[in-house]
Amino acid sequence: MHISWKKLAIALAILPFVVVLAAWIGFFNVGASSGHWKITEWFLHFAMRSAVRTYALAVDVPETLPRHAIQPAAGHFARGCAICHGAPGEPRSPVVTRMLPQPPDLAGSVGEWTDAQLFRIVKHGVRFTGMPAWPTQERDDEVWAMVAFLRELPSMDEATYRDLAFGETLASPEGDAGPLPQALADCVRCHGGNGRGRGPAIPVLAGQSEAYLLESLRAYAEGSRASGMMSLPAIEAGPQFWPDLARHFAALPTTHASGGGDPALIGRGKEIAERGMRHAGVPACLGCHGRQDRSPFYPSLAGQPERYIAAQLGLFRAGKRGGTRFGHLMANAAKGLTDDDIRALAAYFSLSAAPSATGTR
Repeated sequence: MHISWKKLAIALAILPFVVVLAAWIGFFNVGASSGHWKITEWFLHFAMRSAVRTYALAVDVPETLPRHAIQPAAGHFARGCAICHGAPGEPRSPVVTRMLPQPPDLAGSVGEWTDAQLFRIVKHGVRFTGMPAWPTQERDDEVWAMVAFLRELPSMDEATYRDLAFGETLASPEGDAGPLPQALADCVRCHGGNGRGRGPAIPVLAGQSEAYLLESLRAYAEGSRASGMMSLPAIEAGPQFWPDLARHFAALPTTHASGGGDPALIGRGKEIAERGMRHAGVPACLGCHGRQDRSPFYPSLAGQPERYIAAQLGLFRAGKRGGTRFGHLMANAAKGLTDDDIRALAAYFSLSAAPSATGTR
């Protein structure tokens, strides 16, 4: 027995060198055409599912999925996911059927995973496959929007999907099919031809200043303003077209606020916007955002969707939004806001009119 243990120890000591030698001489076939051994395929899927299940235990699942945000998620899915996973009316590319492992048809497989597990896969990706991590790890809200979209995918028909993912088609001037119209079409998917957004999770771009829009595109592309959904189209458009895109949306007519909402909540938001909260270190919002002659790098908040405003204030408060030259000012201002304050400000600004030429409202 003593000799047997000694031989085993020697064998274990030599084994790593044998493995390295086999890899060095190219013994292991890395070609995807031959597929995996059955035992290898079983083990890899077993390990992946086990890891996802275990790490998903730490995911804090929201009470309800943000289904109001599935439109921009659909646009991102069409841009970055459908080529591998397919979509309603869009079968997977024949190329991906030769990948190892083959990407699943999500419409038929999302039901195998819990919301927490889908979140884990979408946010962090899966090693040793073609599944990438979400473009930024700072935007859990975007990942949850994608989970909400995936939950709708199995029952979604082609017409609904195409409307969500692509929206209206803008006619190119004089038949121009160059890169600028394509970049504009990518923007219109979510922001609409009128620049007023196609859902409550999407900001109004119409009437914003060129300087602010240009600075935002640059920040998205550089990654200093985190967004997995915006970084890709900003990069694809390229800096040569950012000024044209900013000019286009800045020239569109501004949105008009409509009545409604909780008067008490709106009144509280108006009070914070006009006076701030000195005890919490929150300045008056209208000091920067309520003037016609404000800095061109300060965006207009009037008429922005309520849920969008609330989400952005939450990101500022959490230190997860910035990138533009005055973003740090908003991060400091938002630190003292409570959830109720954020809801009140969002309700107020979503129903506000554009600032008057004389200054604050």
